[in-house]
Amino acid sequence: MSKIGDTMRLVKKAREIQKELKNTEVEAASKDGTIKVVFNGEQRIKSLEIADSLLRPENKIQLEKDLVNVISQAISQSQAVAAEQMKSVAGDLNIPGLG
Repeated sequence: MSKIGDTMRLVKKAREIQKELKNTEVEAASKDGTIKVVFNGEQRIKSLEIADSLLRPENKIQLEKDLVNVISQAISQSQAVAAEQMKSVAGDLNIPGLG
């Protein structure tokens, strides 16, 4: 019976962490601050801001590169937040290398 109780506690903890991740936000910006993106801990875009000065046809290629970089940065940050929060669940599982 102890294993079932432990499993239920882990499931509850994982659900709590999932709710926290949904409400956790990370922001990434281009070096010059003209592009900003906010992701939540579930790696969903919450907002994207692009400076008006970048919205010209001659800036298209640079804008595309900057968007890829900023979005990749935000995804990496949100993954790090999620991994950190999941460490507590992994530690409770007593699996070597995860806790």
